[in-house]
Amino acid sequence: MAERVLVTGASGKLGRQVVRELVAHGYEVHMADRARATGPHPEGVRAIEVGQVAGAMAGCDAVIHLGAIPNPYDHPDEVVFRNNTGATFAVLQAASLLGIRRAAIASSGSAYGTPWSPRPLRFRYAPVDEAHPLMNHDAYGLSKEVDERTAEMFCRRDGLSVAALRFHWIATREEQLARIRAQQERPDHEDGARNLWGYIDIRDAARACRLAIETARERPFGFVPLNIVAADTLSDEPTEALIRAWSPETEMRSPIPGTRGAYDIGAAKRIIGWEPHHSWRDVG
Repeated sequence: MAERVLVTGASGKLGRQVVRELVAHGYEVHMADRARATGPHPEGVRAIEVGQVAGAMAGCDAVIHLGAIPNPYDHPDEVVFRNNTGATFAVLQAASLLGIRRAAIASSGSAYGTPWSPRPLRFRYAPVDEAHPLMNHDAYGLSKEVDERTAEMFCRRDGLSVAALRFHWIATREEQLARIRAQQERPDHEDGARNLWGYIDIRDAARACRLAIETARERPFGFVPLNIVAADTLSDEPTEALIRAWSPETEMRSPIPGTRGAYDIGAAKRIIGWEPHHSWRDVG
């Protein structure tokens, strides 16, 4: 019998890709979102409205929680914070009460605090691992930090395994190439330095979600934050040269050869067997 997985935020950009990833690997998927899903769904997929999440979770084996306001700009700060943290608590509370012990939640590279800070803020060191301090100055990044602490509590209290996937800019190949073209025409080194030129292909992001719940079935891991970032940067310039030029206060703790990414993604490989397969540099 196929495992059943609930995906919240299933009508969103990443949510739709995660649903496709799960269906392709034989899962029965329940989709939940505030926006009513439209159009035909793949076989093995059931669409529900968000108010029915608790009922829909009954009988599920795992949950992938992606439902959130994805940035700090489209809503007032208090709405962003309340929505994101409340939804994460509600989903993990329901999972705990129903005896579901496996979850992946969408955290963010924004949890480090640099992307949306109202003043320029730089990483303290690179490569950036999951132990880097979280230095939030905005409601969205703070909501992701609190989401992680919420997940950690449920793992500690009720024995869940929850992977908090720190996604960076999630992009299709077309979006990646468009960003590269825009940067070539008008470089934005401030934005690049805030994010250390990181990104993640949407297919790799979806695969991380699947691997997280699969690994937890075989090897429960409690709470783990994981950097989910491409192996390279969104630049043709050497990464170390970029950091020295545009983020000189960032300590270089180990060499970053060529255009390799400035984030340590080793924990994701060790814990859930994930590593990126895609790059904007791919041919075709």
